[in-house]
Amino acid sequence: MTNNRERIIEAAIALLGEGGRDAVSTRAVSAAAGVQAPAIYRIFGDKQGLLDAVATHGFEAYLRSKTAQPPTDDPVADLRRGWDLHVEFGLTNPALYTLTYGDQRPGVEPPAARQASAILAGLIHRIAAAGRLRVPEEQAAHLAHAGGRGVTLTLISLPEDQRDPTLSTIAREAVIARITTDPTPESDHGPAPAAVALRAVLPDTDALTTRERDLMSEWLDRIAAAG
Repeated sequence: MTNNRERIIEAAIALLGEGGRDAVSTRAVSAAAGVQAPAIYRIFGDKQGLLDAVATHGFEAYLRSKTAQPPTDDPVADLRRGWDLHVEFGLTNPALYTLTYGDQRPGVEPPAARQASAILAGLIHRIAAAGRLRVPEEQAAHLAHAGGRGVTLTLISLPEDQRDPTLSTIAREAVIARITTDPTPESDHGPAPAAVALRAVLPDTDALTTRERDLMSEWLDRIAAAG
């Protein structure tokens, strides 16, 4: 079963690279992998299950590259590095990237994208804990994700000779400027960054009851949103 699974995924990845999503039909995959079509449904459930497995397999190397590099003392610099890795991966693997991010299902995040989002959330949380996030963590993560994905899909859609290499840098810096503060005293930026920072570490305290912690969270979220 394991060998069949690997052969099927490898065959699907090859077909995806050659002809895009439409080339990954059950018939084509079963023929390329040397298995019967029912094996695909038995292992993956349906075609969407196969496509999710293909995306997850293809993203593994990329995700390893993001997690293998140790964090630095500057979480904003780490966010920049993560953005650049994301865009580079998309341009190097356009078929795989568009499979994951180009055909979104409302309310459904593919497993591979979910793993990448968790890494991004961790980066944003470190910025918040450092007192350098000017908006709530969830909003910052959504903005960074939307910006990186939008830039990557836009660049993929353009002929290679028409791609502006500065587009990603401009978008990256615009997002970072919107969601982060400079490493200066928090008083220079108002109460919002301090509220976000305290909100980030609030779950770690045991000085408050659950009800008090929930109330404090609500207050801090309101201060951050107002800021």
